[in-house]
Amino acid sequence: MSEEKVFVDGMIIKSKSEGTPDWVKEKISLKLDEFGAWVAAQKKADPDLEWINIDIKQSQGGKLYAERDMWKPQKQEKPKDDSMPEWMKG
Repeated sequence: MSEEKVFVDGMIIKSKSEGTPDWVKEKISLKLDEFGAWVAAQKKADPDLEWINIDIKQSQGGKLYAERDMWKPQKQEKPKDDSMPEWMKG
């Protein structure tokens, strides 16, 4: 798995403004042309991609940013027919 950071194009994370209710934690703005192109590029690079997980992080300077979480579950191999109990075989 690559350790390269993948930043989310077209997504801006903003701290909530004064007077915003406590239940609002942050604000996210999407620039649709850039974000859509970024999503399409992710899908093109991995056609089996169904989900994109995004982490909201804070830089050392305090600025919020969005980074793609590149974790993927291990693919589970299906058991061979002969390893299944007889009652489970169709």
